[in-house]
Amino acid sequence: MARDYELGVIINPEVGDEQARAVAERVTQIIGANNGQVVRVNAWGRRRLAYPIEHHRDGLYIFYDLILEPQSVAEIERDLRVNEDIIRHLLKLRDSRVVAQQRQRDIERDAELAQQQADAAARAAAAEVAAAQAREAAESAPAEETAEAGEAAEPGEVGETGEAGEPESGETETSETPEAGAASETEA
Repeated sequence: MARDYELGVIINPEVGDEQARAVAERVTQIIGANNGQVVRVNAWGRRRLAYPIEHHRDGLYIFYDLILEPQSVAEIERDLRVNEDIIRHLLKLRDSRVVAQQRQRDIERDAELAQQQADAAARAAAAEVAAAQAREAAESAPAEETAEAGEAAEPGEVGETGEAGEPESGETETSETPEAGAASETEA
């Protein structure tokens, strides 16, 4: 009959991130090879040790929530003792009632988080749609105003489009440069 266990592992802090991940994966493989099931992995990261172990002041903490057969505990502990990157480990039996309550809370928390993420995604999508509608309204409003202003422009007036109508009677269009303006004044 399988039982619930918790495994705490402290990894040597001098190993790199890649090697720490490899050690964590190796522990998961050891558990799987001994007919165990890893329910959850909780990596705490680098923490200060209560006392120096092998001249190390820090360690990388990883905790595993497991379901194992009692016969496989000794084999798993032997494999953990052989690994030089693991400076300490502790495998303890957990109360099944407490574990059931904790797992139920975890399921409820995960469902609540999923609901919050779905709500946030829905709000973001609604905001994006509203922004798109506002952009479309802003783009179409000036075009309508321009069209109405262009239709209302009478000949001789300058509309918003920058087009000029026919010049009013008595006015002539001339390009005045300083020389042309001086010549027209002397003739008159």
